[in-house]
Amino acid sequence: QVQLVESGGGLAQAGGSLRLSCKASRGTFSGYAMGWFRQAPGKEREFVAALSQNGGTTYYADSVQGRFTISRDNAENTVYLQMNSLKPEDTAVYYCAAHSTVLTMRVPSIRYWGQGTQVTVSS
Repeated sequence: QVQLVESGGGLAQAGGSLRLSCKASRGTFSGYAMGWFRQAPGKEREFVAALSQNGGTTYYADSVQGRFTISRDNAENTVYLQMNSLKPEDTAVYYCAAHSTVLTMRVPSIRYWGQGTQVTVSS
C-alpha cells in the first residue's frame, strides 16, 4: 500500500505562487496515476489535476487550467503541483491521491490519500 505525504502549503498573496509536493513511500509509485484534489471549508472535495503513470496524460479542472501544472518525478517518488496566479478562491486543503488509472480519478474511486496541506490565498 502506498503512503502519501504532502508538503509545500502555506500562505500566499493573490497573484502569487506556491509549489506543492507529495512524496510516496511503499508500493510502486510509477505504477500509480496521481492526482491533486482540494476541499474548502463547508464544501465537498473536488478534483484539481491528474497525471498518468508516465506523465504523458494530464487533466485539469476548468478553474485551474492555465494556472496550475501537475508533474511527477518517478525517480524521486514525488508528484508536484505548481500553482501560479493564485486566487483567494484557491484557498483549501489540498490532498494528493494515488489511483490505478487517470481515467477514473474521482473521489469515490480513490483508495490512497495523503493527509492534506493547507493553502491560504489572501486578497
